[in-house]
Amino acid sequence: MIQRIEPGKRMSEASIHGGIVYLAGQVPETEGADIETQTREVLAAIDALLAQAGTDRRRILRAQIFLADIADFAGMNRAWVVPGEAPSRATVEARLANPAWKVEIVVTAAA
Repeated sequence: MIQRIEPGKRMSEASIHGGIVYLAGQVPETEGADIETQTREVLAAIDALLAQAGTDRRRILRAQIFLADIADFAGMNRAWVVPGEAPSRATVEARLANPAWKVEIVVTAAA
């Protein structure tokens, strides 16, 4: 069985199958804010979706991080990294759907 969280016409914010939670890419609320603010906003959205799925950020298995400018890597890390709780991840520079976004994060977590 597949459970969908916040399903819409185009996509669901998350899907759960086989004990794994797959989140859609999460983006910041505040357009044009600095990278640390935007990263914290994205992490808050991730936290909320993971909570709806009955899990939390400590159970993230993998993260895919897309930065509009790879020069923001250090700032993103200041907002993201918790020593001892860092998941496997990849970070790449990419053109995001909204030019005001600096970061988008996709995670997969254990339920």
